[in-house]
Amino acid sequence: MYICDDKIKQKMAKTAIDYRTILNDISNKKFKPVYFLQGEETYYIDIISNYVAEHVLTEEERQFNQDIIYGQDTDIRKVINLARSFPINAQYRVIIVKEAQKILSMDDLSFYLQKPANSTILVICHKYKKLDARKKVTKDLEAMKALFSFDKLYDYQIPDFIENYVQEKGAKIESKAKSIIAEYLGNDLQKVANELDKLLTAKPADAPAITCDLVERNVGISKDFNAFELVNALFARNVPKANQITCQMSKAKGFSIIPVITALFSSFSNLMVYFYIPNVPGTNYKDDMEVANELKIKPFAVKQYKAAAVNFKPKKTMEIISLLRTYDAMAKGIGNASADDGDLLRELVYKILH
Repeated sequence: MYICDDKIKQKMAKTAIDYRTILNDISNKKFKPVYFLQGEETYYIDIISNYVAEHVLTEEERQFNQDIIYGQDTDIRKVINLARSFPINAQYRVIIVKEAQKILSMDDLSFYLQKPANSTILVICHKYKKLDARKKVTKDLEAMKALFSFDKLYDYQIPDFIENYVQEKGAKIESKAKSIIAEYLGNDLQKVANELDKLLTAKPADAPAITCDLVERNVGISKDFNAFELVNALFARNVPKANQITCQMSKAKGFSIIPVITALFSSFSNLMVYFYIPNVPGTNYKDDMEVANELKIKPFAVKQYKAAAVNFKPKKTMEIISLLRTYDAMAKGIGNASADDGDLLRELVYKILH
């Protein structure tokens, strides 16, 4: 059950458009003198920097005109000196600075930005965090449209990322398969992309889409026993099915309870909000579209929350949210000396249902 916030989806779409625009411009030799790539989402930073490394210069030109350096081994003055050097038997020099967040003197980059070398393409990979927006260097980068920020996607944005990724590869994916992959892999985009590439390779040429069966065979995620199905069973208070899913999930090799808790926490937190959405005036029911907008979910998911609201009252829902916090800590070794993830899941599901 994924939240679907229009503003966040627009932001995600803008991120995707930005990175594709950068790649298209580079492919068409529309180069910027500086690309400052920053933010928590390293997936796009790696794609862009790797593309520059592989496509701007020929293999022969790279030998003398391409430098890849690391933030822990340099400072910004050395970077500037490299950027100001001239290419040898080539039109451009390419300087890629990886792990640039480890450079302490980044403010001094402003000196170079006043007059960047026309023959240099400088790519700075500033991962996991952003520059201080108040700093002069940030404003200078923004002024020359050289600052590109990539935020970490939330878990509920991953299904859209999966669908877009598969479509860009000229394929399709079943809705349930998309949800299962998102629940299982979380928001590590590189990991998600790697698994999708594996599935795209394994998909028969005549198959219309990536299916749940294909996911089960190649990624090891059961199409019937996963966090997505567990949430549905719990919301319906289907005790036999919830216990069956729990038993099968906990037996899986390398099973981790953390992504399951994440899915449960998101869903039961939304359910708690659902209780406080006002009824349609003069009635005892809530408007479906208002619920969808308030919970930021897709309209088809509203019926699941209506059913869950019958099966779980506000007090019990709050107790479940507290339980999820407790078991998340236990899964990380806090207050838990011996129970494995399977034991914890069985205990947790029992307490949710009783």
